[in-house]
Amino acid sequence: MPLKGKVAIVTGAGGGIGAACAARLARAGARVVVADIDVAGAERQAAGICAAGGEALPAHADIGEDDSIRALMATTVEAFGGLDILHNNAAATGISNNLDAPVEFMDIGVWDDTMRINLRGTMLCIKYAIALMRARGGGSIINTSSAAAQRGALGYSAYACAKAGIDALTRYVAAQHGKENIRCNAIAPGLVVSPATSAYFSGPAGAMMLAHHLTPRLGQPDDIAETVLFLASAASAFITGQVINVDGGSLSHQPYYADEWRARGSA
Repeated sequence: MPLKGKVAIVTGAGGGIGAACAARLARAGARVVVADIDVAGAERQAAGICAAGGEALPAHADIGEDDSIRALMATTVEAFGGLDILHNNAAATGISNNLDAPVEFMDIGVWDDTMRINLRGTMLCIKYAIALMRARGGGSIINTSSAAAQRGALGYSAYACAKAGIDALTRYVAAQHGKENIRCNAIAPGLVVSPATSAYFSGPAGAMMLAHHLTPRLGQPDDIAETVLFLASAASAFITGQVINVDGGSLSHQPYYADEWRARGSA
């Protein structure tokens, strides 16, 4: 068990990708704080981990609020004695999906809320985790970025800009704390099909997305969870300051040529 004796916090772990990551870290031996603004979701996921033989504690966390993050760190230390792994997964996807607009039409409140939760919240979690990791002789911070931060699109302006900020934050934290044996990396997921979106992506939208992946399927939460485990473990001890794309190759090809090449029978 590569994480035996380690303590991890996973934010946004009440469902979806975060829940898969929390469960994977627990199966690897970590004691996991399952943190979410949705307390019922956190309790449900923590109970599932414990039922499977792992050790987990549910905790409320509103990552946009300083006091909430301080309380989360205090709860972790009180329950498990310290912190070795921080996975910053929580994000304001609801704001982005429903209200995020092209810049010309951007609602300032939507922009500010997206930055407060997605970027400022990630910074706050790191800010208060550093001293705890230093006390343990080091640690691993794993941020969730997005493939959206590396390309342009017609929507999701605030979300993508916040995630691009996370990419920069990742490199700066790695530079500032690497000599203390504190590593900081980010994962940039592409399209990941969750239980909440599986019906939608089983239709034409999914077929369109799949056509522009280099893999024979779309992403699953476990694809992200396995990468989180790798970055949390000693197997990645010489990796820091990196943004790792876990996107089925969607950023590694030229989609505007793909349909033409398929028509020629060359792709």
